[in-house]
Amino acid sequence: MLFVRHGQSEFNVVYGATGRDPGIEDPALTELGQAQIRHSAQALRGHDVDHIVSSPYRRALETAHIIAEVIDREIRIEPLIREHRHFICDIGRTRTKLQADWPHLAFDHIDEQWWTDHHEEEHEVHARVSAFLDANHRRTDWDRVVCVSHWGFINRLTGLPVGNGTVVKVQRDGAGEVVHTPDP
Repeated sequence: MLFVRHGQSEFNVVYGATGRDPGIEDPALTELGQAQIRHSAQALRGHDVDHIVSSPYRRALETAHIIAEVIDREIRIEPLIREHRHFICDIGRTRTKLQADWPHLAFDHIDEQWWTDHHEEEHEVHARVSAFLDANHRRTDWDRVVCVSHWGFINRLTGLPVGNGTVVKVQRDGAGEVVHTPDP
């Protein structure tokens, strides 16, 4: 399975420069973030991909959309691979708002509020990682799925601290290896 960390977001710009939460709920990708993902999507063209699985956060959905345009694959939504709830940017949009904003995607299988109201503890994030691995361990298409996720989830899954737009190949046991880092 390949995991892609979303491209640079509005949050990442401010937090990277100041170390402070700018208070942006569900931020969008920046122009640099879009360029990072176009670059990563080109690298994914060489992989046999059946579909894309995305976190429901806007930055992940925008990332998945760019990848889908390049490799022409369907996007499915999976809240388990969302970011851990630490900052204001980790407040998402309700299922109803997501359905209105992304009418071509299916959100009917997720809760109206699919993110937590509280700061997620490490054991909670690790429980989501375990639930994801348990639910997907026996997939026959494991090597043909691209998941668009976040630093916190990918880090807890693989132990790797990945930058925006990085592509990581993940084994069924959660071991990961960086296979692409975007140039921009």
